Amino acid sequence: MTSELANSNAEMQRTRRNIMKMGAIAVPATLATVHSASASQGPICTILGIFGVTCPTTQGNGNGNGNGGHGGNCFLKGTKILTADGERKIEDLAVGDLLPTMFGGLRPVKWIGRYSRKKSNPSKPWVESALPVRIARSALAPNVPHADLYVTALHSILIDGVLAPAEILINGTTITRDEAHEYDELEYFHIKLESHDVIYAEGAPAETLCGSVNESAINFADYLRQYGTPMEEETPCAPVIHVHGELHGRREEIKSRFRSALSPWIDLRNRADVVRDRIEEGGVMLSRQAELTS
Repeated sequence: MTSELANSNAEMQRTRRNIMKMGAIAVPATLATVHSASASQGPICTILGIFGVTCPTTQGNGNGNGNGGHGGNCFLKGTKILTADGERKIEDLAVGDLLPTMFGGLRPVKWIGRYSRKKSNPSKPWVESALPVRIARSALAPNVPHADLYVTALHSILIDGVLAPAEILINGTTITRDEAHEYDELEYFHIKLESHDVIYAEGAPAETLCGSVNESAINFADYLRQYGTPMEEETPCAPVIHVHGELHGRREEIKSRFRSALSPWIDLRNRADVVRDRIEEGGVMLSRQAELTS
């Protein structure tokens, strides 16, 4: 009886949490979109567009930036990547180096993007969204990662066959925004293979670049010279947990949150929804344990 009550409470908490998340996504997105809507489109069509309803006058394909937000997701300089010859720092890799991958075996590096972020005002702290997420040693499993891993917030880690952006893994203890270091400059790198895959960074399964190459890359011109205009659409190598960035991502997350909110009565969740819910529920438990021990 006690177990059934605990399960019921957990399910109701899941419903409340997901309803609150839906509101947090939809309201600011609607206000911002209405504010920026063109006169030809009109605010009503814009609001409907947030929820996937297209008006006849709406222009474009409604797919945001076309790459699911993966274009600028990167590893912090110094991250060790597994190669066919052992681990090497990402900044020391070169085009053609062979990397063991989760889905395609040994695959050659096609391109390595380099990105730099500097403070606009050195006297002020970094904007939180610019800071890397720190995934501590053994945060995901024993010895996974085998050293602290630093990635951008939307860089996905493969968990139970699902690509989970680092920011939704944040639990306040083993996975956090890295505010401990004082960075003068943040240097990020990303690896592009011929198609999206999962490689091993500090021993953790992490995605390669998916879709179009971000124009903010320092060496974007080199990519254009070698490969021409970047491809915009690419199928992810595994299911992706969407977070509310671009319009398409917001739509998908609202749908996902709605499925999770309904799950105590009718469970229509897909694998990504289930993993996301479990991660969030684990984070809540860790927070409560930390409060009890403090």
